Amino acid sequence: MAIRKIFMDGEPVLLKKSRPVTSFDERLATLLDDLRDTMHDADGVGLAAPQVGILRRVAVVEVDDIYLELVNPEIISSQGQQIDLEGCLSVDSNKNCQVLRPMKLTVKAFDRNGKMFTKTLEGLPARAVCHELDHLDGILFYTKEYKEK
Repeated sequence: MAIRKIFMDGEPVLLKKSRPVTSFDERLATLLDDLRDTMHDADGVGLAAPQVGILRRVAVVEVDDIYLELVNPEIISSQGQQIDLEGCLSVDSNKNCQVLRPMKLTVKAFDRNGKMFTKTLEGLPARAVCHELDHLDGILFYTKEYKEK
């Protein structure tokens, strides 16, 4: 496991759409382990592969005793809404702002071994998953439709 460099706002890699994972191998396992270690080192609740310069659809989220490794994730349903303050390990805190997200969602993804799963989340875990999935599409939170300082 290793702590990787977190790319900061202004780096082109953060604005690009990530490609799907096609090989569930040791390189993927290493990336997932490194994402978790890097996230912990930076005191975050989520981290996506583009934030460490890798344009693959991979993210990790750890919040409220929930740890998820998300490979090729997709939100399959959402309900309600929540507006709360968001920040990001790749963005200076002066851009933190209120962002509209679903209150509840179900995400479909693969684990590190290529097994598909679904998980329903509410509140902060749902917000964190949405935030990390946005990274996979080259979207930064402060560019979302609803934002307020």
